[in-house]
Amino acid sequence: MAELLWSLQDSQLVARFQRRCGLFPAPDEGPHENGAGPAEGAVRAPEVGHHPEANGKGGWGPANGLRRAPAPQKYVQKYIVKNYFYYYLFRFSAALGQEVFYITFLPFTQWNIDPYLSRRLIIIWVLVMYIGQVAKDILKWPRPSNPPVVNLEKRVITEYGMPSTHAMAATAISFTLLISTMDRYQYPFVLGLVMAVVFSTLVCLSRLYTGMHTVLDVLGGVLLTAALIVLTQPAWTLIDQLDSASPLFPVCAIVVPFILCYNYPVSDYYSPTRADTTTIVAAGAGVTIGFWLNHFFQLMSKPMDSLPVVQNIPPFTMDMLLLGLTKFTVGIVLLLLVRQLVQNLSLQVLYSWFKVVTRNKEARRRLEIEVPSKFVTYTSVGICATTVVPMLHRVLGLL
Repeated sequence: MAELLWSLQDSQLVARFQRRCGLFPAPDEGPHENGAGPAEGAVRAPEVGHHPEANGKGGWGPANGLRRAPAPQKYVQKYIVKNYFYYYLFRFSAALGQEVFYITFLPFTQWNIDPYLSRRLIIIWVLVMYIGQVAKDILKWPRPSNPPVVNLEKRVITEYGMPSTHAMAATAISFTLLISTMDRYQYPFVLGLVMAVVFSTLVCLSRLYTGMHTVLDVLGGVLLTAALIVLTQPAWTLIDQLDSASPLFPVCAIVVPFILCYNYPVSDYYSPTRADTTTIVAAGAGVTIGFWLNHFFQLMSKPMDSLPVVQNIPPFTMDMLLLGLTKFTVGIVLLLLVRQLVQNLSLQVLYSWFKVVTRNKEARRRLEIEVPSKFVTYTSVGICATTVVPMLHRVLGLL
């Protein structure tokens, strides 16, 4: 068993998959081979316990939630693409597990499809992502080594690898959507199952193609998510009803997530993991508070019944498409404005409170600045998405 696990963690297995799909490292010198593809920078991930000596730059002390170790060294790596079909397929699939997908699909579901489904998806997504992100910084397993692997993504290379949160998020969203809709809407279950499997599989394979995870990282993420879904599914209906449980519910929805983010596991060096986790958890807290506000103050003209109701999926029309795109555009523009405004205000207040020079990028990474600013910003975005945007849609006659 140990030998099997070791083989699944081998970087050579990832490299062989990349070669089979037509992705090769470019030679250090000399012209590219025929069919040379895009060249991007890559970052080398550190092996656990082999960080270079601190040079006094970029390191943070324990007071900031980080140990004194510099971030991994970067170097430029070029690669050759010999199969553009796989290249664009897996780059697109990788985007399905990134922020650009979440900030489009989840709000679109909220405003155009079914707030009931949106709420459930967001709650499960937040739970799964928090556990996955924390597990990374507790286990501290390295990402695939380079060479032999080609790393196509630079931003998250400083994070650890196990488990793959892309695989976790894709599995959680696709199968939570399947389970939540099969008794609520009438459609062929097999079709829904196939779509869920294809979606999650593409995202999982994209993590191998981009060189960001080993096979064991991906399998670990999928299995961990499956276990979480099985364990929490009996309580989903209860969770749906929490937003109307008590007038004090919003206090818990803010305090508990903030404490979880502020006490995030200490990292050996700075990585975007804590910031990303705070963003996700804060957005979930904001959405939860938004639904509570809708229920408690009866802001919605027709409060959504959380009990599953079997409905026929309406036929798709051009008018429906135009209305959906209009509602989505109005909502996204408002969310971007709120995000920018609250982020600037929160940073200004925190800079003034801690007497930090404005626009100091390093200071923004400090625990006492990064977590509160991210939390306030994305909690506001979540509240706006579930409360203010639907009210604006009603005022504009889009409902």
